[in-house]
Amino acid sequence: MHSTTRREPAGAAPPDTGDEPGFTAARARRETAGRFAGIVAALPADFPLPGSGRTAERFDALTTVAEQDVCVARLVEGHLDAAAILAELGGPPVGPGERWGVWAAEPPGEGLTAKRGGDGWTVSGLKRYCSGAHSCTHALVTASADGGRRLFAVANADGTRPVEGSWQALGMAGSDTPDIRFDDVPAVPVGGPEGYVDRPGFQHGGIGVAACWYGGARAVAAALLGAARGRGSDPLTLAHLGAVDVRLHAAGAVLREAAADIDRDPHDTEGGARLRSLRVRAVVEGACADVLTHVGRATGAAPLCHDERHARAAADLAVYIRQHHAERNLAELGGLLAGRTGQDTRAGEDAR
Repeated sequence: MHSTTRREPAGAAPPDTGDEPGFTAARARRETAGRFAGIVAALPADFPLPGSGRTAERFDALTTVAEQDVCVARLVEGHLDAAAILAELGGPPVGPGERWGVWAAEPPGEGLTAKRGGDGWTVSGLKRYCSGAHSCTHALVTASADGGRRLFAVANADGTRPVEGSWQALGMAGSDTPDIRFDDVPAVPVGGPEGYVDRPGFQHGGIGVAACWYGGARAVAAALLGAARGRGSDPLTLAHLGAVDVRLHAAGAVLREAAADIDRDPHDTEGGARLRSLRVRAVVEGACADVLTHVGRATGAAPLCHDERHARAAADLAVYIRQHHAERNLAELGGLLAGRTGQDTRAGEDAR
């Protein structure tokens, strides 16, 4: 038997008593939910889709949000990715006032199963890593069905229950990413079997996540820049700052090049989308890891202990970049370069 929370209306964050000063996970979830709702409400109707000729603008927007708050960017990226998926696969468009997530992680375990009956499709089971569990009104979820894995649109309402205690992270606490149990939830299929991972936009969306990582790294680097300005010509601090600038400059350049390549070949007629995604995500993840190391070594414990914004940005980024599968993704990249298919890791790549 699974322990679950009492069902709250979609859009409501878990309660916070407000009795404790400073950071609490409940406060982080509540603040993130509010900012997420505000940003989604203000999105222009013509916000650029991947491959629209304005992909760099899309990535820049995600980077900007992440530089302000990594957890908010995590939810905004999911909403924008859902809108792009629905457009690409011919699903229902996002409606006014709706906030969408993409809950497609498939780690080992129970997962979701879809069944088709006289009244249409339903999904049941356990879906892990559901970011925005209390603030998303709708979601795209992957589920096993006759004919293979499929993507479904669901309302986050009756029949969905977040599992109490299944998201214990301090980093990315505000993203509100527990497991959710689904009990015969009505579902609308979006695309055909394996359509979610086989479409070119799957790779483009993965680079959008990297744009958020990049923004988080810029937020973490701000503490080092402030320290360098305050310490004048301290050579060690300046050396760390120079190293961070090189990493961020390279990551930004790779993202801009990727955006241009996506706009040039949005339907992946050249077959290079997977290779591009693996390279870009690896470059940006490596840059983020280096930024965390350099900033920590240069500034010591002080900003981590006394600057809440920096502490949260560093903790959030350290968790967020673990959506990259490190050596597993590098092995796939090497296999592609060597002409070997290897193991396809796309199925569980994004913990959305």
